[in-house]
Amino acid sequence: MLFVPFFPLISGIESYSHPYLYFHLSLSPTEMEPHWLVIFSLALSLTSLGKPVLSSTHCDFPAIFNFGDSNSDTGGLSAAFGQAAAPHGESYFHGPAGRYCDGRLVIDFIAESLGLPYLNAYLDAVGSNFTHGANFATAGSTVRPQNTTLHQSGFSPFSLNVQWYQFNDFHRRTQVFRSREWVFQELLPKQEHFSRALYTFDIGQNDLTAGYFLNMSTDQVRAYVPDVLAQFTDIVKDIYGQGGRSFWIHNTGPVGCLPYILDRLKITAAQVDKAGCATPFNDVAQYFNRKLKQVVVQLRKDLPLAAITYVDVYSVKYSLISQAKKHGFEESLRACCGHGGKYNYNMHLGCGGKIKVHGKEVLVGKPCKDPAAWINWDGVHYTQAANKWVFDQIVGGSFSDPPIPLKQACHRYS
Repeated sequence: MLFVPFFPLISGIESYSHPYLYFHLSLSPTEMEPHWLVIFSLALSLTSLGKPVLSSTHCDFPAIFNFGDSNSDTGGLSAAFGQAAAPHGESYFHGPAGRYCDGRLVIDFIAESLGLPYLNAYLDAVGSNFTHGANFATAGSTVRPQNTTLHQSGFSPFSLNVQWYQFNDFHRRTQVFRSREWVFQELLPKQEHFSRALYTFDIGQNDLTAGYFLNMSTDQVRAYVPDVLAQFTDIVKDIYGQGGRSFWIHNTGPVGCLPYILDRLKITAAQVDKAGCATPFNDVAQYFNRKLKQVVVQLRKDLPLAAITYVDVYSVKYSLISQAKKHGFEESLRACCGHGGKYNYNMHLGCGGKIKVHGKEVLVGKPCKDPAAWINWDGVHYTQAANKWVFDQIVGGSFSDPPIPLKQACHRYS
C-alpha cells in the first residue's frame, strides 16, 4: 500500500504540516484567522479517514512462487508419490491433473487473474515450464516437520522448511542454467522475476490436524501454535533475504467444518454449531489466525521493503459453509466424492476408491452428479466451484489486511 500525499494550493500562513497534508501560506497573522477553520477541518477530515488513500496502480507480477499444502498443490505430491487418480480433475482438466479437487484451486484462479499460466509443481519433471514461477506446495504439508513417513501419518515429508530448501536451490540453479543454454531461457524465470514475483502462502491447517490425530487436546495443539508461526516467520524472512518483496498470505480455514475432522474426531452434540461445524477445532483455527496476523504485523516492521497482505480466507469459507444455499450450493458438509457414512467420507475408502468383487475392481468412491452444487469435494478439499467462489470474494481485497486487491499486492505502507 502507498500513501498518497495531498498538496492543495492555498495562499496563506507560512506553513502547516500534517502526515498527509502540507500547506505553505503567506497571509499576515491578522489575515490568517479565517483560514484556520478551513485548515483544521481539512486536517480532521483526513485523519478521520482512518487509512490513507491507496495506490490504484496494478502490479506487473511476472511470476508466482507458491508454498503450501493440498489447498494449493498443483502436482507436487502426485509427482513424488503417484498421481492423484480419477475422478480428481474431471470437471475442468477432464482427468487427473495433480490436484486434490475436481478442477481448479484458488491458486489457479490467482494465476488466471494475473494473466499467468497455471503453476507447474517444482517436483514435476515432466512437461513443466517454470518461466512464470513454480509451486513448492504438496498435499499433506505442514510448517513444522512431522518426522514421519507419508504412509505412517498421511502428512507430507515436504514441510515448509523443505519447500524453502527447494526454492533456494531453484533460485540459484535456474540462473546457472539460463546462462548456459538458450533452451533454458524458455523454461526458467529471469533473475529479476524473483524480486518482482508474488509469493503466496496457504499452509498451517495440517499443523493443527496433525496434533488432533495424535490424540492431543485442543489446548495442547494451541500451545504449539507459536512455534509453528516462528518457523513460518523464518521462511518469509529467508525469502525476503533472497529478494522477495510481495507476499500474499492466506490464514487457515474452518477445519471444524471438514468431513475428515467431523468423522474421525470425537465431538459432542454441544460442540456442534448451527452450521454443523465442530466449534473446538474452529476455535483453535481462529486462535492460529489471530497469532498469524500478529506475525504479519511484526514482519512488516522487520521487513521494511516488503508488501505483505494477510488474507482472511477463514471468514470467507465459514460464510460459504454456514450459508451454502444463499450462495448457490446445495451441500455444505457432505463430500461430493466418497463412500458411505453421514458425511459420505471414509478414511479407508476415499474418492476414487475401489474394492474387489469376484476378482474384479469396482469403483465405490464415486463423485456426485453435480460437483458445482457441492462445497466439499472429497471430505478434505473444496470443489472447483467452491474454490472459485472463495477466490471471487478475496480477489478484490475485501477480506485482506491491508484492504488491497490482488493486482495491487506489490504496494505497501510507506
